[in-house]
Amino acid sequence: MKRTSNILIVAALATGAFLTACNRGENNRKPGRIYMPDMYESRAYEFYSARLSGLKPVEGTVKRGEVLPYHLKESDTALANLVKNPLTITAADLQEGERLFNIYCGICHGTAMDGNGPLYKGGDGPYPAAPANLATGPKAAYTEGRLFHVMTYGYNAMGSYASQLDREQRWKIAAYIKSKNAPSAAPAAAAAAPAKDSAAAK
Repeated sequence: MKRTSNILIVAALATGAFLTACNRGENNRKPGRIYMPDMYESRAYEFYSARLSGLKPVEGTVKRGEVLPYHLKESDTALANLVKNPLTITAADLQEGERLFNIYCGICHGTAMDGNGPLYKGGDGPYPAAPANLATGPKAAYTEGRLFHVMTYGYNAMGSYASQLDREQRWKIAAYIKSKNAPSAAPAAAAAAPAKDSAAAK
C-alpha cells in the first residue's frame, strides 16, 4: 500500500512539473489556446519599404479574375499573329479600349491613330521619330494578337506597356484598334473594284 502511494505521489509530481514546463515563456502563457503562436502573433511588415515594394508576384500565379498568362517570347512575332483575343468583346469593352488608347497610346499615335500625336505633331513635337500609323499602311494589317504582342514587349522605339496595362486592358485596346481599322478597309476595297472594272472596259 505504501509503495502504491509513493508511485502516485511521484506521478503527481511529474505531471505537475510537465504542466509547469508547458506554461513557460512569453508565447506559452495559454497552452492549448494558441496552436501556432508565430502566426497568431505574426510579425508586422512595412509593405511600403524598398525591399518589399519591389517584390514581384510568384511566377506562374494569376490574379483573381485576370486573363491567363501570355507565354510567347518577344521574338515569336509570327506566332503572335495567330493568337486570338480570349475576351468576348462587347460595346462597353470597345469604349473602355478607346479610353485606354487615348490615355496610353494617343499621346504618340494620335487619337486618329495616324501616328501624329501630341508628342510628334508632324515633326514639330518633342519626339523626333514618327510613331507608327495604325490607321493605314502595314501596321494597320496587324492582327489583334500582334498588337497585343507589341504592347506586351514593345517594338523599336516603343517600350513595353505590360507594367501599365494588364492583359485584359491590352486586349481591349487591340480590339478597339481593329474595330477602327475594319470599316476603313472595306471602302478601300470597294473603291479599288470599280477602278479595275473601268480599266478592263477600256
